Amino acid sequence: MPRPMKWRKVCSMPENTSFGPMDSDQREDVVIMTVDEYETIRLIDLVGFTQEECAKHMNVARTTVQGIYTSARHKLAQSLVNGVILRIEGGEYRLCDKDEIQCGPGCHKRRQRRGGTVNF
Repeated sequence: MPRPMKWRKVCSMPENTSFGPMDSDQREDVVIMTVDEYETIRLIDLVGFTQEECAKHMNVARTTVQGIYTSARHKLAQSLVNGVILRIEGGEYRLCDKDEIQCGPGCHKRRQRRGGTVNF
């Protein structure tokens, strides 16, 4: 019997889910990045977490984060280098509850919006 899937914790859905070249009207090639892959890119490259911190935040093993991150970077490279549309959808994740104690500084939901700006 296979081991049950451990869901990856994601703080929020991406605001934009499709990216690509500006002349993409005629393009049919699409690379699909999962929401959990997006979350590793956000946490490691934008927020500045280590893979260990990212793993703790997403409630998975560091080796799992390493695999997710490698896959996400490969998909980003495909999109940028080959001019392929990148779409973010699907994956094995669950959204965090904004009141979760273990949800740390990388969580979008912990930010308070005041006057149209995001304060950290």
